[in-house]
Amino acid sequence: MTLGIYVQVPFCQAKCTYCNFHTGVFSASLYAPYTQAVCREIREHASLYKAAGLMIPRALDGLPVDTIYIGGGTPSLLEPLALANIIETICAAFSTKLTEVTLEADPETVTPEKAAAWRTAGINRISLGAQSFTDVELKAAGRMHRCADIFQSAKWLRQCGFANVSFDLIAGLPHQTRASWEKSLDELFGQAPEHVSIYLMEIDEASRLGREVLLGGVRYGAIALPSDDAMAEFYESACVRLAEHGYEHYEISNWGRPGRASRHNLKYWRREPYLGFGAGAHSFNGRERWANAHDPSAYAASVSKGKLPVEQVETVTAQQALEEELFLGLRQLDGIDLDVLENRYSGCFRKDLRRRVDELATQGLVEQVGSRVRLAAARLAVSNEVFVALMAS
Repeated sequence: MTLGIYVQVPFCQAKCTYCNFHTGVFSASLYAPYTQAVCREIREHASLYKAAGLMIPRALDGLPVDTIYIGGGTPSLLEPLALANIIETICAAFSTKLTEVTLEADPETVTPEKAAAWRTAGINRISLGAQSFTDVELKAAGRMHRCADIFQSAKWLRQCGFANVSFDLIAGLPHQTRASWEKSLDELFGQAPEHVSIYLMEIDEASRLGREVLLGGVRYGAIALPSDDAMAEFYESACVRLAEHGYEHYEISNWGRPGRASRHNLKYWRREPYLGFGAGAHSFNGRERWANAHDPSAYAASVSKGKLPVEQVETVTAQQALEEELFLGLRQLDGIDLDVLENRYSGCFRKDLRRRVDELATQGLVEQVGSRVRLAAARLAVSNEVFVALMAS
């Protein structure tokens, strides 16, 4: 077993219209004290956890860290030296056998100098927030970059030796059409990334766009959103075309060239341990989940006083663990093994679970071979229906 580390950088240049994350636009003067606080949390994590009433199981003590993921927000806004300091602090505080160190970056923040410095710091994977290759869609979404920035940033990353680059696209942006979606896919394949993430647009009342839609307004392109059926068609088209271009579909929203699946994100879906550092970062030690407070200023102030602002501490019950195994397992294209789950969670494995799986298989929502169950390939776009049916009380 290995350990993953996530570092949250909640700073953005602008808030995307669809974003419901605990990130925002903050003064750049906060970047340095925030970085210092993150490094202190990493260095002193054992004593900070103890003071906060958190215990790291002995089974995790001394586990080597093999993946680091620096996300946000827009962590590429930080100075390269700050990112290098964070990585160096992790390597000093933990036993490390790093195979994958990912940095999320927005195209307009990439420069040749930054890219070279990232490589020197030990970052070997970039997750590029492209979202679309159509400027009208990017503008409506409140993104700061344009299509030309994607091409330029990708060129610089390649020139600096990055051989593992992931691109994000969103299906369902305002003004998106079948033609513009296919254009984005064409441009994506022209960049030949090693990994691709495609997310279906979610209308959340916590976002500006979501509130506008719920109020029946027109701002932020609310009246130009594609229909649910159109979004499903975009997604299904991407599934077909990505397979034709040699990408392996390993999780509902993720594809990779052979051997290029996100090693860090697989830890989340497989319920493996990970520690999160920074404001709003989440952690899971195998038995407990917890999160730091979201406000970066309050977080930095608290850590500077030797106190970790922990909230949302939860001990995961066997029933919750089983439900997580079902939900997260079915998100992976390999699916789940009911025999393994029944043996692992014998005390709470519902007797009617297999019957429900049989019913879903009859409806064509899942495929079943022996005890192995996976979502039907043609129903991935409506996966939530399957999860609700499977886990209904």
